[in-house]
Amino acid sequence: MSGVQERQSGGDRTGDGRSAGGRDGSAEASQALAACPALVLNADYTPLSYYPLSLWAWQTAIKAVFLDRVAVVAEYDRRVHSPSFEMRLPSVIALREYVKPATHPAFTRFNLFLRDRFSCQYCGRTDDLTFDHVIPRAYGGRTTWENVATACAPCNLAKGGRTPKEAHMDLYTVPQRPTTHELQANGRAFPPHYCHATWRDFLYWDVELES
Repeated sequence: MSGVQERQSGGDRTGDGRSAGGRDGSAEASQALAACPALVLNADYTPLSYYPLSLWAWQTAIKAVFLDRVAVVAEYDRRVHSPSFEMRLPSVIALREYVKPATHPAFTRFNLFLRDRFSCQYCGRTDDLTFDHVIPRAYGGRTTWENVATACAPCNLAKGGRTPKEAHMDLYTVPQRPTTHELQANGRAFPPHYCHATWRDFLYWDVELES
């Protein structure tokens, strides 16, 4: 949003007394603002997505506030201002209108890995992942939810163009088409690397609290 600048709490200054809003200060301010995304909730106050976490950049969040498409649920201490207004950056926003999730997610590599919890379905390894056609394409196997499983590169190489039975390799789970709800449940098993204090109640709303 053009013309919008950050207002530092307490008037941050450099060691020699100059304002932090100079050339170096502007770059630092931009980086600070970039580190203030807004957690986006559906109208029922659940995240649109757990993994990846549904986050909007601060500019997008502010624009949505002005267009009255979202309600501000929580805010950062950091403020932005223009010549005509000043506001605290939203840290949690909720859509005004409920977005009904699709019953079934798109068939993508990421969603496939998420369905299989980012682990090889033959050995459990969690790195060097690719995908494997359970029934090889040479045997008529198709690229579908029901015939593709996450596999690490070594297991994929060892299986080659054979069926699991021919390769004497058992699958942990039988591949199937997941629902969006199932992928969301899997996503909750992968907490974000960074979680602002104002996000926690909404990310872990279904976790039983300790007494």
